[in-house]
Amino acid sequence: MKQRSSLMFASVFAVLLAITGCGNKGNSGAGGASVVKIDGSSTVFPLAEAVAEEFQKEKQGKVKVTVGISGTGGGFKKFIRGETDISNASRPILKEEMEQAKANGIEFIELPVCFDALTVVVNPQNTWIASMTIADLKKIWEPEAQGKVTHWNQIRPEWPNEKIALFGPGADSGTFDYFTEAVVGKAKASRGDFTASEDDNVLVQGVSGNKYALGYFSYAYYSTNTDKLKAVSIEWEKNKVKEPVFPTMENVLAGTYNPLSRPLFIYISLKSVQKPEVKEFIEFLLKNAATLAKEVKYLPLPDKAYEMAGTRFRSLQTGSGFGGVPEVGLTVEEILNRPPHS
Repeated sequence: MKQRSSLMFASVFAVLLAITGCGNKGNSGAGGASVVKIDGSSTVFPLAEAVAEEFQKEKQGKVKVTVGISGTGGGFKKFIRGETDISNASRPILKEEMEQAKANGIEFIELPVCFDALTVVVNPQNTWIASMTIADLKKIWEPEAQGKVTHWNQIRPEWPNEKIALFGPGADSGTFDYFTEAVVGKAKASRGDFTASEDDNVLVQGVSGNKYALGYFSYAYYSTNTDKLKAVSIEWEKNKVKEPVFPTMENVLAGTYNPLSRPLFIYISLKSVQKPEVKEFIEFLLKNAATLAKEVKYLPLPDKAYEMAGTRFRSLQTGSGFGGVPEVGLTVEEILNRPPHS
């Protein structure tokens, strides 16, 4: 399978999908092909796109898979309205989203599909930072910092007296929710005076274009732009290792890149599972996710976890293992061993 170069063109791809998808009715696409509709997280997009591409090749034009980027929250809004079959998510579904889904008669199956290392990045010309503590990041990103913590030397006095240019995911992003939960201590608790986008490519361009910038997003977008970005090692007082840890898939697997390593999810509409094309797509994903996750620079789940996910899907276990209250630091086996809550 060839190496994907589509991360740089994800937003363009999503726009084209939206244009070509206009007018599609029900399950049929152009030429009578069945359609699988996916939307949501830009973080999960690279994996979903890779799986979609290989699945469509296997089906030889009989199935069309559309993959949009609305952010995790935006994707859930469409999913809850019954507009999509599958929702990509970089954080678990929230209680209010579960309640809205129930009110609309939408039942769902929650499946973790791979791991990600949420990555803090600076410009390559940044010579004063090799590592940051979670406390440093909280000082920058907490709501109380807005309009007050504006320069690098306010974080550490030895850093330059230059204004920090901040870039991060928008409020509809699961990455935003996870980062604020892990760093600030409460999901969605963040200063608002930063450049926000649901498209990680916009954030890459922002940080790479400003010497004094700081941003955060998925490891996959960093790993394909290492010539434009510099990753920051993270030090956390609760970690089992006491030195700063670099965001790598090896460190995620070893359980040392905390609290910024996380599982990524898909949510499948129970009604959509009745469609053969959706059922076949999920089975294809579970079979090939390990290989394709590596290809797009994510860490596959352990084989046991994919087996557990397959069992959950085939037995149609609906609901979320989180019960609408996301948690940081759980293993994927712990998530899948929990009885899902509707």
